[in-house]
Amino acid sequence: MYDPIMRVLTMLEILQARDHVSGADLAERLQVDLRTVQRYIVRLKDLHIPIDASRGVGGAYRLRSGFRLPPLLLTNEEAFALSLGLRALRQIGLSAFAPATDGALAKLERVLPDALRESIRTVEDVVSIESGPWVVSTSVESLIRAASAIRTGKRISFDYESHDGTPSRRQIEPYGVMHTDGRWYLIGHCLSRKDMRTFRLDRVSELRISSVGFRRPASFDARRYLQERMPFVQSAYQIDAWIDMPLKEAANTFAPWRVAIEEDQGGTRLRCGRDRLELFAAMLLSAGRRIVVHSPRELRETFRQLSQRAAEAAAEVSLRHVGATKRSRTPKRSRSS
Repeated sequence: MYDPIMRVLTMLEILQARDHVSGADLAERLQVDLRTVQRYIVRLKDLHIPIDASRGVGGAYRLRSGFRLPPLLLTNEEAFALSLGLRALRQIGLSAFAPATDGALAKLERVLPDALRESIRTVEDVVSIESGPWVVSTSVESLIRAASAIRTGKRISFDYESHDGTPSRRQIEPYGVMHTDGRWYLIGHCLSRKDMRTFRLDRVSELRISSVGFRRPASFDARRYLQERMPFVQSAYQIDAWIDMPLKEAANTFAPWRVAIEEDQGGTRLRCGRDRLELFAAMLLSAGRRIVVHSPRELRETFRQLSQRAAEAAAEVSLRHVGATKRSRTPKRSRSS
């Protein structure tokens, strides 16, 4: 083993395999002198690998606690799931993670056995994953900083643009982040509003972590909080509609789409906020039930536009069918010789 790089990597393997190892032992294992061992240690430290050294007779080197990685032993299903999960980040609006995803997958391929590498390559070559039109891309940096602040119990400040474009500067005590309905949401206690608020993370910019700490409620559940309040998160339109559908059936149909429901006059009252009305109107129409729109008036206009487009599409098919029928019935003229 004459390559210095290979010796440095071998030293790292030895340090990971043992609690501590003396310089003399490393020199003997690597077939070098003690001065060279010290140079290799410096090189590993330059790579930000935390190595502690004890001086004097019997001194030794060791990796700092928490740095060691367990052996990477994965089943075929685990390797496939890991690869699929990394590549599906775009599905939750985190396409900016693409370089990190490629780097992580490259490292996995280097350390996995050949049989498991095939699982990773299968996802790359065979499985196609595209994000839907409703997924909104989010700043990875904002997400990481918000999550770090929640974990360490630190306040954060950021610039925020509301649904109508109004800018503001906010300072909050962050309680949780959650992805739902194609968007990332940041939940916390807003110090200027003196109340709980929910923010679209894609509308957040210039997020900074403060040195001021706070105590996050131990019982806070982001999922339950959003389930209770998500239908009324600030949006361009606040929808109030009635549909001729039993409450139980409506719960199965609409509850997953952040819609508040309640029984009303033999049917179900639906209330929620939306930035776009076309998708919600189409979802209501797909139920095939009678609908009454209480508000907003723009939703009624959306239904009128959809009905006009549907009528035009149906008429176009009918006209083509009539034209084709007429052509088939027209006798062909014989050509004279």
